[in-house]
Amino acid sequence: MSERLEVEIAALPKMNLAQLQAKWRRVLKQAPPSHIRKQLLVPLLAYKLQEQAFGGLKPEVKRRLRELAAGLHRDSKKTAAQRRDPLRIKPGTRLIRQWEGKTYHVTVGEAGFEYNGERYKSLSAIARLITGTRWSGPLFFGLKGHRS
Repeated sequence: MSERLEVEIAALPKMNLAQLQAKWRRVLKQAPPSHIRKQLLVPLLAYKLQEQAFGGLKPEVKRRLRELAAGLHRDSKKTAAQRRDPLRIKPGTRLIRQWEGKTYHVTVGEAGFEYNGERYKSLSAIARLITGTRWSGPLFFGLKGHRS
């Protein structure tokens, strides 16, 4: 980052709201966002200054963000958990879980999981075998947090 830009950004927190808004108008040639507090205007202005100096997001990043936003808009009735990407674990990863004094090892494969020399499509099936009750496999193996 250029020294001039560093100095300019370092000075932003010391400015009051009116000074920040004036700088926004002068540098960006547009009105600053209305009803915005200083605490948010400082990082926004710092980002805009860096964007002017170094360029903004790459076109492929902008495209991906637009796709994600469109997907969220389409699926607006779904909950956050339903929209989340499915669990992804690299093949070859070993999951280790202790249950009632015994240690269990599961290896993640390309299309499933290996436990005790057998292949399974889901972690939940393995968790059910180990515990004798219905469990969320990812939760049982510590890949997902407990609900609050």
